[in-house]
Amino acid sequence: MLQPLDCDNGVRVYVSPLLRNAGVPHGFSTRIGGVSEGPFRSLNLGNPSGQAQQDSTEHLTENYRRLHQAIGCEDRTRVFAHQVHGACVLDPAISPATDSMHGGTEIGRGDAIVSGDATKLLSIRVADCVPVLLAEKSGRRVAAIHAGWRGVVLGAAIETLRHFYNPAHVLAAIGPSISLEQFEVSADVLVEFQHRFGADTPYRHSPKGASKAHIDLREALRIQLNRAGVPVSQIDMTDRCTVTHGDEFFSHRRDNGLTGRMAAVIGAVR
Repeated sequence: MLQPLDCDNGVRVYVSPLLRNAGVPHGFSTRIGGVSEGPFRSLNLGNPSGQAQQDSTEHLTENYRRLHQAIGCEDRTRVFAHQVHGACVLDPAISPATDSMHGGTEIGRGDAIVSGDATKLLSIRVADCVPVLLAEKSGRRVAAIHAGWRGVVLGAAIETLRHFYNPAHVLAAIGPSISLEQFEVSADVLVEFQHRFGADTPYRHSPKGASKAHIDLREALRIQLNRAGVPVSQIDMTDRCTVTHGDEFFSHRRDNGLTGRMAAVIGAVR
């Protein structure tokens, strides 16, 4: 189970005992410990798309600085992607790079980043979707995955595992996200999951009737990782819901799109 960590600079992150014991620097951020205001209060790490109200570049830069400091990665270059709810896996060593206004380097369109470069800090952003962090037991190769329901159905986690030599030697941490109770979907989305998971589809019927269902995205990812060769004993989970626990997390669904972003970050062992 992921554990909360309140850092000296006021930032709260969730950490994986599995990754921590392997010496892998990482963290799942919360909204606690930053400088942003209003709907982005306080550790906002990204702006909502399509909204007129946006957080400032200065706030984002300082918030990322604090997150890096909290996990002891001040000297690493943050690498992130233009996330598109797909299954494309990027590698900073071979992907075109563009400097960001609020620090870090953007390396293209995709929803997973994998690297063994210990000068980098891999980062993905979420506000209900599931963040997943992976590392070899040696900590020498790591990955960060953004998985909304489309990413789960398309197999973003499975595609990322293909970039590791042996899934049986991979440690995984599945971070805070929208929960089964809060993730209600239409019947056509449930069908997509049933095509992918069959009888193992982690869902329950909605009290609203056959046109709705609730899906457990975190459990779906655990099933995928395990099917692909990662032992269940090497997968850390959490029960924290971004919609329900508004004091700790931003939520796109709860706040009707006008909200901030958390980040999940990870770096290879030096």
